[in-house]
Amino acid sequence: MPYLKLQTNQELADETALLKKLSAKLAAELGKPETYIMTALESNFSLTFAGSTEPAAFVELKSIGLEETATSQLSAVICDFISTELEISPDRIYIEFASVSGSMWGWKGSTF
Repeated sequence: MPYLKLQTNQELADETALLKKLSAKLAAELGKPETYIMTALESNFSLTFAGSTEPAAFVELKSIGLEETATSQLSAVICDFISTELEISPDRIYIEFASVSGSMWGWKGSTF
């Protein structure tokens, strides 16, 4: 049920490997089975930050019951991951967190 979408203006060589690493990292951080984690990536995406096309990223993380008290730690973990893997400065990364109720998340023809 957690979904993370990463958009970056960086061109990436091995998107699949990055998505798999991100999926495992997110599962560990959220304490959720990786079987429920979905990750998506848009690389070489037209993106500016502060009027510049220097390396940047926008991340959306949506999950059922995402606690506001967890977002600061999640921000640190996600920024560190992106900074390390994509060499993007943390001050050029925005993250949007969204908590969704189970009834608003569909799966297998039903909802959670």
